[in-house]
Amino acid sequence: MKTLLQNATLITASETFQADLLIEGEKIALIGQNLSVPDAEIVDARGKYLFPGGVDPHTHFNLPMFGTVSSDDHYTGHKAAAFGGTTTVIDFVPQENDRLQADVEAWHARADALAAVDFGFHMNLTHLDEAVAGQIAGLPGLGITTLKVFTAYNNRLRLPDAQIFTALRLARQHSLLTLLHAENGDVIETLVAEALAAGHTTPEWHARTRPAWGAVEAALRGISLSAQAEAPLYIVHMNAGGEADMLQYARQRRLPVMGETCPQYLFFSEAHLRRRDGAKWVCSPPMRSPADNQRLWQALAEGTIQTIGTDHCPFFYDGTKPILYEGQPVAIPGKELGKDDFTKIPNGLPGVGDRLPVLWTHGVRAGRISPNQFVALNSTNPAKIFGLYPRKGALLPGADADLVIWDPERRLTYGLAHAYHRTDYNLYEGWELVGFPEKVYLRGRLIVDGERWLGKPGMGQYLHRGPGMTL
Repeated sequence: MKTLLQNATLITASETFQADLLIEGEKIALIGQNLSVPDAEIVDARGKYLFPGGVDPHTHFNLPMFGTVSSDDHYTGHKAAAFGGTTTVIDFVPQENDRLQADVEAWHARADALAAVDFGFHMNLTHLDEAVAGQIAGLPGLGITTLKVFTAYNNRLRLPDAQIFTALRLARQHSLLTLLHAENGDVIETLVAEALAAGHTTPEWHARTRPAWGAVEAALRGISLSAQAEAPLYIVHMNAGGEADMLQYARQRRLPVMGETCPQYLFFSEAHLRRRDGAKWVCSPPMRSPADNQRLWQALAEGTIQTIGTDHCPFFYDGTKPILYEGQPVAIPGKELGKDDFTKIPNGLPGVGDRLPVLWTHGVRAGRISPNQFVALNSTNPAKIFGLYPRKGALLPGADADLVIWDPERRLTYGLAHAYHRTDYNLYEGWELVGFPEKVYLRGRLIVDGERWLGKPGMGQYLHRGPGMTL
């Protein structure tokens, strides 16, 4: 099977040029001017842009939390990703016991038969002893080259600093990258207890009990530990301007530290949690201030932050009321669980399908980042950092034909009508967007054609990732 995409404007992380692109089987076979392939299906992309499919390095599908589960599984979330132009996602495997391989196998049992785009796994490390440490060397054989550690969620997910330092050294020894969730768990526990004792139960107290200074301090502490371990570090979901300052400080000293932010930290603030529907914006870490939004945009533009993920972890706003999904009623307990207590609101937001459309309009068209930076941040850089390049994130012969034909002139009022997450709200409801995916290919196969879904469960492949690059 051959498909020839003609007359497109190709946009990569470094170049913008007009060319034709030939898909043969699952791969990009050829890129050039005025290609003639008599036996190929012709797709005229005149006036359209052609990107590599998005790579979302931070997603949570079917994740148990607070007595419920995130409302997108590895089919519905992957479908939403595809409609937004993302063709690769990396999910997190919870550490449930002392056998890491068993945890990975359990997550494959959740994901493999449902996967609709290609996917990889990170390994959460939330308990570390000699037995667990001895198994870390086996993770690359399972296709996993990343560990995630936490400085928050005391008595649940957090590792003490000594164990984070040990994890970093083990990661260096086995060519793994350590991911850091940076907040101060001790401060959070103290402030939450004080807030509840004072009768503060509304959603804004989720943000007020997780101060930005805790994120800044924990980010610098993580950077310090990585420097002493002589190991690379990647700080996930950076949300505070001060974190960007700490990352800039580290990178100016040539430390191998990288960072990720998410769309919610570019557009929203604590003020959104004070709305009547403020629970919709509850995630961890929380929204900060408009000044933090602007500092993070600056860090993206100047290259201090390397990637944009979503931390996609959706819940229903009101899980007592069913929605129709693919013609079937679905209701999953959600944020209403915390209507009387902010500590019981499931922490997480929908976003995997929103990332590219929202960032094109409010990033590229707004002049905050260039089209090439857009591709770098959302596709090429995460593919490089997480051991997928040049198979993913590239417009190169031999790369997987994960492609997005983008209509830069399509205008739409965005929201639930165009987002395919399995939940009952969208953070960007009513936003006017210009630019949207027209066609999306996964390994050469057309899976999104306008509003038509041509994908299916099980067509996504698990990606055995190798060591990544430090950018």
